[in-house]
Amino acid sequence: MMASTIFRSIQNHPLLLYPTALFRRKNGVFYCTMKSTEAQTATQEKQKPQIKNPPRTQTKTSDKFSKDYEAVIGIETHVQLNTLTKAFCGCPYNYGSPPNTSVCPICMGLPGALPVLNSKVIELAVKVGLALNSKLSLNSKFDRKQYFYPDLPKGYQISQFDVPIASGGYIDLDLPVEFGGGHRRFGITRVHMEEDAGKLLHSENESYSQEITASPLPKYCLLIWLILLQVDLNRAGVPLLEIVSEPDMRTGIEAAEYAAELQRLVRYLGVSNGNMQEGSLRCDVNVSIRPIGQAQFGTKVEIKNLNSFSSVSRAIDFEISRQVLLHSQGQGDQITQETRLWEEGAQKTVTMRKKEGLADYRYFPEPDLPGVILTKEYVNSIRDSLPELPEVKRRRYEKMGLSMQDVLFLANDVNVAEFFDATIAKGADVKLAANWIMGDIAAYIKNEKLTINEIKLIPQELAELIASIKGGTISGKIGKEILFELLAKGGTVKGLIKEKDLVQIVDPMEIEKIVDKVLSENPKQLEQYRGGKTKLQGYFAGQVMKLSKGKANPGLLNKILLEKLNAQS
Repeated sequence: MMASTIFRSIQNHPLLLYPTALFRRKNGVFYCTMKSTEAQTATQEKQKPQIKNPPRTQTKTSDKFSKDYEAVIGIETHVQLNTLTKAFCGCPYNYGSPPNTSVCPICMGLPGALPVLNSKVIELAVKVGLALNSKLSLNSKFDRKQYFYPDLPKGYQISQFDVPIASGGYIDLDLPVEFGGGHRRFGITRVHMEEDAGKLLHSENESYSQEITASPLPKYCLLIWLILLQVDLNRAGVPLLEIVSEPDMRTGIEAAEYAAELQRLVRYLGVSNGNMQEGSLRCDVNVSIRPIGQAQFGTKVEIKNLNSFSSVSRAIDFEISRQVLLHSQGQGDQITQETRLWEEGAQKTVTMRKKEGLADYRYFPEPDLPGVILTKEYVNSIRDSLPELPEVKRRRYEKMGLSMQDVLFLANDVNVAEFFDATIAKGADVKLAANWIMGDIAAYIKNEKLTINEIKLIPQELAELIASIKGGTISGKIGKEILFELLAKGGTVKGLIKEKDLVQIVDPMEIEKIVDKVLSENPKQLEQYRGGKTKLQGYFAGQVMKLSKGKANPGLLNKILLEKLNAQS
């Protein structure tokens, strides 16, 4: 009742969610100071000159000592799940919606509001657990993770602690050829379900708090938070999966490729769109170094604010160099367990806050939710519904005789892979289909800023085009012209060939007449050819193709042309 009353008052007075409409931050009735390590650090860094690359002195020094150390890297990845509603209430979530338009008493954490678990969250979590070769917990539970943060309205997060829905497992991937190639297998520690927090809205003229460093305020201060801070709670309660890797990675490239493979996996499964720019896939990286041969781990540092795979790689490389430099200067004890931010402009990590330990979160079982019980029949039904996963697809493509470069390109995007599979299912030559998709079709998609699902060409017509060229009905040049017509406007290969009279000339007598005509019209060039300029054969071939409007069969043309040239010499 209390929750509904407060919620209705906020609905009737939406200005409560926009504090600047009511107060100036320094003159408000409920004014209090909320400072954060992150905000201070960001302000301090802005006052310093920005650099695009790490200082060369640091790089040179770290390079000198890096051969004596190895990095130990693990990643915590948060995947936002594709569900119609949030994890514990019926509110929808749409990226980019106006602030606080998808909220209710439950996801706002108002008193008396009780969560109800969205069953779709469990289904998607089981899918990911199975795809990662993990062991599923048939009996798991939810826990409360206590911490104080302006965008966490309840003062705690519903998560899983000691009994996650999945544990153990591994993921396989292939490194790109340009990074040395090779197969890698990285371990998975655990997969657990949890809810997302809200989001702080930052003003251009004011700096809002990122973390409360003072003593935690009572929970009844929720409305004061909303008045003092600009908080968007649309994202609060959105379902997440946290996937924690084993510390098996040793380089920034390996870590970036691991994250990319996870994105690929969740997209294949359809459990998430995996868009990093929307926050649907977020990576927090843990990095430490140790002397080569040492079994004990060094002090780990967590890095946040990584919004692309390239930033994952660059942030790790910088942090490794920073830690190696400190060790080389005898200051290894200055490496503390902390959270650091990656600053893209300065290309470096900066201190955000000291890292909390597990005890700080005061976990205990969530009393408002029952345990999660899975039956073997339920798990098996989901297992049977799994699609072909990226690793299995890559191995299948390899067996077809495709190069690793082709394999990685085709299997990278599930929609491209489906288009390729559908094309060869219609009888197209495997290598030719791969070449067309990776070449002209990929270039067209890039130039037009489309996806493969948005082009007008369908797999059946690509297979027909390949067959028409291979069978000699049309030339490769004509084939390209038809391809771009199909990509932009659609249609059929046979229809365009008939409409534009594009059937290749394969009659030797007809081609011979055209060759004779070209030779008779170019006596000067013919004489030069006979004088030893044999490269002019290409000129004559071009003239024949021009006269035949590109329809002369190239093989027959060159054979007849060469015979004519040699016979008259």
